Amino acid sequence: MSSASGNRAAVRIREVMDADWPAVWGLLEPVFRAGETYAVPPDICADEARRVWVDVPTATFVAVGDEDDILGTYYLKPNQAGPGDHVANCGYVVSEAARGRGVASAMCEHSQREAAARGFRGMQFNLVVSTNRGAVALWERHGFEIVGVLPGAFRHPHCGPVDAHVMFKTLRTEE
Repeated sequence: MSSASGNRAAVRIREVMDADWPAVWGLLEPVFRAGETYAVPPDICADEARRVWVDVPTATFVAVGDEDDILGTYYLKPNQAGPGDHVANCGYVVSEAARGRGVASAMCEHSQREAAARGFRGMQFNLVVSTNRGAVALWERHGFEIVGVLPGAFRHPHCGPVDAHVMFKTLRTEE
């Protein structure tokens, strides 16, 4: 469990439970429908979104506020199979109401600790949309580097084809 305080939202991070799915879908649906940050079909249904966000990953977590309201969610999974399964991949979504309150930062910190504890040696974000400047800056503040730029790799609904970044960080692990 992790917490953040001060000018930020008080946050507890825990594994998702089945009963959380309606609230998690409530966070994911508007983000997926907007089509600005995730390479998922904007018309994805709830069942397919659950498969992608909860069923396939190694683990899925929620950031919970003081009143047990779900402020954000993230998944953790291997970035690749076989010889690439020592590098983690995550996806994060924060509720509109909780943005700017440190929830994404708390989830990023938690995900790195969780990944290292599960034996992952690094973390890679495969498609950070360049127009998502807040996310790029946040991941950089947490030690991620842009290791590649994919020109025009994301079809943004308002900006047209935009670049996407591949971001990476080596994780500290106990040896």
